[in-house]
This record gives sequence, C-alpha cells and structure tokens, in this order.
Amino acid sequence: MKLTQKKDIPFDQVADADERNWIDSFFPKWTVPYLRLSRADRPAGTWLLLIPCWWGILLAASEKNNFGLVTHDLWLLTACTIGAFLMRGAGCTWNDILDKDFDRLVERTRLRPIPSGQVGIFSALIWMTIQALLALVVLLTFNKFSILVAISSLFLVFIYPFSKRFTWWPQLFLGFTFNWGVLVGYSASKGELSLTAFIIYAAGVSWTLFYDTIYALQDIKDDAHVGVKSTARLFGKNVKIWLILFLLIFWFLASTALFLNKTNQSLMGIALLSFGIFLLLAHLLNQVRTLDINCTKSCMKAFKSNRDTGLILVMTLLVLCFI
Repeated sequence: MKLTQKKDIPFDQVADADERNWIDSFFPKWTVPYLRLSRADRPAGTWLLLIPCWWGILLAASEKNNFGLVTHDLWLLTACTIGAFLMRGAGCTWNDILDKDFDRLVERTRLRPIPSGQVGIFSALIWMTIQALLALVVLLTFNKFSILVAISSLFLVFIYPFSKRFTWWPQLFLGFTFNWGVLVGYSASKGELSLTAFIIYAAGVSWTLFYDTIYALQDIKDDAHVGVKSTARLFGKNVKIWLILFLLIFWFLASTALFLNKTNQSLMGIALLSFGIFLLLAHLLNQVRTLDINCTKSCMKAFKSNRDTGLILVMTLLVLCFI
C-alpha cells in the first residue's frame, strides 16, 4: 500500500533538527516527513542507540584475546550500525504515534510529522513495520542466542512511550531500552553473556539517565502544563546534583568493567586504559559545568555532546582489543 502524505500542511522544519541536515538537503520532498518521523534528520539519538552495541562487541572482542578484530566482529559493528538506524526509526515512529496528542501541545514537538498532520497514523504504522522488518533481516545474520536477546527487548520498546504517563522515571525505562544493544552486541560476538557485559549495561542505563534528563529540561514547562512526567521535573532545582550522581555511577561502572576485562595488563596497557577513563570523566564533568539548565540551546548542546562521551569509551575499548 502506498504511503501518503497529507496535503496543504506547512512544510516547516522540526525544532531540534539542524538547519542544513542531509534529509532536507538531498531527499525528495515526499519522503522527508517519513524520514523526519524516524529522526533521520536528528542523528544524535541513533548514535546513542548504536554506541552501546559497539561497547558490547568491542568488550567481547577484547576478552577473546585475538589481538584485534576478526572479520565477524567487523560485520557485527557494521550490522549494528544499520540495525540501530532502522530500529531507532521504528521506535521513534511508535513513540510519535502514541504521543501525538502530547506532541501537538509542546512547542518543540508540535511540527513533528504526525501532530502537524504531514503523516497519518495508518501510514506511520506501515512505515514502522517496514523499518522493523528490515532490521529483522539484519538481525537474522547473528547467532541464535543473540537473536533471542534482541527480540526480548521488544517489550521494553513497546512500554517505554507509556512510562511518562505512570512514572516520574521514564528516563530509566529509556535507559533499559537504549542500552540493550550492549547485551545484543556482546552475545553476538561471544555467544554468551558475562558479568562485565551486565556491568557495562548498568553503566549505560546510568548514562541515559544523565543525558536524557538534560534532554527533558528543554520541555520542562510544557511537560508540566500537559502532565508529562520526567526526571527533569522530578529533580527541579537539584537537577545538577542528580546529574553528577548519574555520571559518577556511569563512570565507576564503566571503569570497573574495563579493569575487570584487563586485570593482567602491562604498564602501557594500564596507562592507556587510565587515560581513557580520565578523559571520559573530564568530558562528563565539563558537560555539567557548562550546562545552563534554563537555556534550551545549552541543554541541546550538552545532550548532543554525549555522542562524544560514548565514543570515548568506544575508543578505549578498541585500544583494549589491540593490547
């Protein structure tokens, strides 16, 4: 069935997309609402879903002591990149279908494709299904255990959009969902799960609490008006104290997993590992130091900088694969 776009709707840009993003610049106009629905014009979220997958793959690869990455691991890194793009798109589509009534009341989200009328609900459901099926094709190249691990995350994907209606901690549910890729990537590489994989997963959950609380600060007034709950609203004026707590938990757990992974490391290895861990902490603390919780642009800048946070840990894990 052909996807349709409603006519006579202003083709305005979504508030938090870059002015010259690749979707608006290079794709046919009729496709843009669907790609916006998938957040393809706002890649920060795709990075934040993808990076934990890479953590899991690289952690497993470093534990196998192959000195580097084998061809299978390189495929997993590529497959997870494709899968993260598709599943983030499917998840965002599902989220926007359920949140359409809230989104039209919030300034930052009112021009999203569904609340603005650019895409109908039925067409959105078709688009979501297409993305999920394409992701399934990629997933079927993994081992059976990791396929089961990945499929078990669908329950979290389903309930996350509802969490803001019944709890002040929707960011925690997002953390459980967005970091599941650690377990998928690790099990796809190693065929099993270990303590270090679960420690990195727990670290990622705390990291999501950190960056998504910052993200929620942008909508705190509108959320209060429409009745949407969030940790940003819950913490109020004490939000920076909580952010420091979350980043320290993330940093401590990630550091613990890395040192457990390489307990018999050479002095050079320990030095490189320590540098990566120090750089990670410095970057996180600088985010809190420069964050203006009352400024939307400052909150968005801090949120987006968490791609670099995740990549610092990726690079540290990559170093462990070669030492």
